[in-house]
Amino acid sequence: MAAKKRSAAKASKRTTGARAAAAAPKRKAKAAPRGAAKALTAKAGTSKGATATKTASTSKAATTKAAALAKAPVGKKASSKAAPPKEAAPKRAAAPRSPAAASPAGAAPSAGIAEGDRAPAFSLSDQTGAPVSSDDLAGKPYVLYFYPKDDTPGCTTEACGFRDAISDFDGIGVRVVGVSPDSVATHQKFVGKYGLPFTLLSDSARDLASAYGVWALKKLYGRESMGIVRSTFLVDGDGVVRKAWRNVRVAGHVPEVQAAAARLG
Repeated sequence: MAAKKRSAAKASKRTTGARAAAAAPKRKAKAAPRGAAKALTAKAGTSKGATATKTASTSKAATTKAAALAKAPVGKKASSKAAPPKEAAPKRAAAPRSPAAASPAGAAPSAGIAEGDRAPAFSLSDQTGAPVSSDDLAGKPYVLYFYPKDDTPGCTTEACGFRDAISDFDGIGVRVVGVSPDSVATHQKFVGKYGLPFTLLSDSARDLASAYGVWALKKLYGRESMGIVRSTFLVDGDGVVRKAWRNVRVAGHVPEVQAAAARLG
């Protein structure tokens, strides 16, 4: 009887051990998900912390950039790239001077007459409208003086100088002839106003002035324009230019011409 009780006790012990052994894997299996959950939770916490750190860094960088923009001068945008240099605008080529501006219409450019050259032939109207030609003056010396305009201060002074010395020129047999682009009518008024006792020729087309080289580009007060360059020529009886004065200064000019004419005789 006692032996049966011990056998039953051993069998019960074995059964209990087997049950315990069978229950152990289940407990381990149940414990495993709980540990994994903790690990996932820890990992999620780490990821969340990293995201928070990155967000904080980005926010800080944005705040720094906003502060820099706030300090920048008004009206200027901050830029990390330098603006490319502007190209200089090409210079315009100077327009070529028109040939018409260098010489009057219908007149060929001339280098002018030099001392020793033959005087150009011509035929122009005087203050009365009568024609006067170089043939009419041939055989005797004459003074041919070019001036810009009737009844202007310098031209009037010069004309009156020849007027006052006309007897001296007549005494040595030298004729005085004035030439300008003025009309016959303007010459007539000029002669009548100042009592000029010599011939004035109307060179309205500037043909004779161009032949002598006295119709040229002039500069006055920084401005350029075509006009008569005040000049005088002494021509002998053979029609040869013996003396030439260009860019004449009125003061003292007539006595100088008179002295040269006297030597010519």
